[in-house]
Amino acid sequence: MKIINSTKLFAAAICVVALVGCQGGSTSGGAKQDGKKTGAVLAEVNSGSITTGDFDRELKNLPEYLKTMADTPQGRKEMLDTMIIRELILQQASKDGLDKGPEIEEKLQDLKKRLIVESFLKKKVEAESKVSEEDLKKFYEQNKDKFKSGGQIKASHILVKTEKEAKDILAQLKAGGNFEALAKKSSVDSSAAKGGDLGWFGKGSMVPVFEKAALALKEGQISEVVKSDFGFHIIKLTGKRAAGIRPFEEVKEQIRGAIMPTKQQEVFQKIKDELKKTAKISIKEDVLNSVGTKKEETKANEVKPAAPEKK
Repeated sequence: MKIINSTKLFAAAICVVALVGCQGGSTSGGAKQDGKKTGAVLAEVNSGSITTGDFDRELKNLPEYLKTMADTPQGRKEMLDTMIIRELILQQASKDGLDKGPEIEEKLQDLKKRLIVESFLKKKVEAESKVSEEDLKKFYEQNKDKFKSGGQIKASHILVKTEKEAKDILAQLKAGGNFEALAKKSSVDSSAAKGGDLGWFGKGSMVPVFEKAALALKEGQISEVVKSDFGFHIIKLTGKRAAGIRPFEEVKEQIRGAIMPTKQQEVFQKIKDELKKTAKISIKEDVLNSVGTKKEETKANEVKPAAPEKK
C-alpha cells in the first residue's frame, strides 16, 4: 500500500534526520548545554535531559514530509528515542574529547556560514516566488490532459497492531463512535493526524486485500476488520468518482508544487545577478587553474626508477 508504506519508512527516515540534527541544530545539546532548557522534562539521559521545548523545536525543524507522521503516538515515540540516542552520542563524544579542537571549530564556522546563506536565500526566495491563483488556473487550463484519471475512491482507515484492538474499535464504531476521533486516538498510521483520511486513490494504489475491501463498500459504509501485512484495518469509504478530469481545486496544490521550483530558480538567478551588479569581483584565473592540479603535477614529475641496463 503506497500511502501506508510511509509508516514503515518513518522510523528509518526520522533516525537519519533527527540523529544528525535538523538544519545543523542539536536539540538536546550533549554534555554541555548552551542556553536555558524550556518546558517539562520528557526524558532524563544520564546527566542530561530532553524537554518538551527540545521536542517542539525538533518537530518544527523536521521536513514537511515527516511532520505529519510525527503526529502519531508511534511517530512521537520514534522521534524521542532518536533524540535520546543522539544525546548519548553527544555525551560520549564529549567524554572522548571530540567536542572541541580546531577541526570542530572550523566546521562550526563553515556550518554557521551555510546557515546564514540558507536563511538569507529562504527569506528572499519565499518572499519573491509567490505563485498567484491566476498562474495556477492558467497552468490548469493549458494542461488539462495531465489531470485525467480513472475511476477513484476516497477512504479513511484505522490501523492497529492486533486483532483484539481492531475488534474493540469496531465495536465502538457500531455503537455510534466517531471514526475520525478514534483514528486520531488509536491508529498507528501517519494518516491518524487527519482522522485516518487516505485521500483519493485508484486501482493498484493499495495492497490487494485493502483495495478489495474498500471497493466492496458503499459510500459512508465501514468495513469489518481487514488483515494485511501492515496490521489490522477498519476502512470507511468516504467518496466515489468516475473517470475524468480532476477539478481545479483538487489539483491546485499539485500544480503549485510543479510551478514553484522553476519560479524559485528564476528568483535565485535574479538575486545572484543583482548582488554581482553592485559588487567588485576580481577572479585570478591563473590561481583558479592551478587549484587541484598540484597533486597531479607532483605525480607526473616524480622520478621514475631507471630501467635495468641490457647486457
